[in-house]
Amino acid sequence: MVAPDTRELRAPPEARGERVDQYLARAFPDLTRSRIHGLIEAGHVLTDGKPAKPARRLRGGELLVLHIPAPVPAVPLAEELPLALLHEDRDLVVVDKAAGMVVHPGAGHASGTLVNALLHRVKDLAGVGGELRPGIVHRLDKDTTGCLVVAKNEQALVALQKAFKTRAVEKTYLALVHGVPPAEGRIETLYGRHPVHRQRFTGKVKEGKHAVTVYRVLEAFEGAALVEVDLLTGRTHQIRVHLSEASHPLLCDALYGAGRKPKGAAAQAQERLGRQALHAWRLSFAHPRTGKVLKLEAPIPADFEAALTLLRATVPAPEAPPATRKQPAPRKAAGGAKRTTGRTR
Repeated sequence: MVAPDTRELRAPPEARGERVDQYLARAFPDLTRSRIHGLIEAGHVLTDGKPAKPARRLRGGELLVLHIPAPVPAVPLAEELPLALLHEDRDLVVVDKAAGMVVHPGAGHASGTLVNALLHRVKDLAGVGGELRPGIVHRLDKDTTGCLVVAKNEQALVALQKAFKTRAVEKTYLALVHGVPPAEGRIETLYGRHPVHRQRFTGKVKEGKHAVTVYRVLEAFEGAALVEVDLLTGRTHQIRVHLSEASHPLLCDALYGAGRKPKGAAAQAQERLGRQALHAWRLSFAHPRTGKVLKLEAPIPADFEAALTLLRATVPAPEAPPATRKQPAPRKAAGGAKRTTGRTR
């Protein structure tokens, strides 16, 4: 059993302006940057005695303390956690994933994940598709809510993964975005990891995978809009990246929309949400055993609905049409004939 490890160092003056995670990755080459990022997110890195943030810029002279906990077993443990199910049969389960729940264990998230909850709820799930991600067909970001499919056996897993890969699955999302985009649009780009900010992705690459996002504006507000999005490909962060690079990032998206500072109701909605405004609303696919099309819909979560209520309160009620004045009856000429003007045709 490997013992926990604690490391300390003081940031030198020449580290001024460097990100905490970048500096630690350079200072400790035996740890990957993703590993350090996970330790920071889990609260295992302190800067002058306070929990560090990955993007914090050093001033130089700070005391950095990095604690590496002892390794935990690779196999996730079953945990009794809240879990809302939209559908379940002997082959698969469709979950309404809650905000803040990581899909599977990883750096900084050894427990409390969707997989931990599923192992408690679905007794025969262990061993399907691997130890760390049993049954997981696709993923949603930590703060994204809504429909997520999990396979209960290897046959269903293979069939569902193929359906997602070949775009045989219809995926519709709801998003709250900054500003009001054109009424509808199609965003089609190459797609890959950002060349500088490696934790981010971008559609502005010369080489990469094909990515297609189609959207429609459902409601327009002051400084924001409710958008329905069809995801035709399934790249990591795709909706967040495409909408951000179209100048309409999601509300509360710290990674792709941090520079946007809304005002009024949009600011209130963003504060009420506290997470990226993305909901995996509808999912439609053929059942891997029967071929019958399953159509699932995840209810709009309470925080998303509350943000919508704040935004809708700023939209003025439609004005009543002006009262039509009764037109006077046409005058009649002497002798009872109607008076006409102009030439009769």
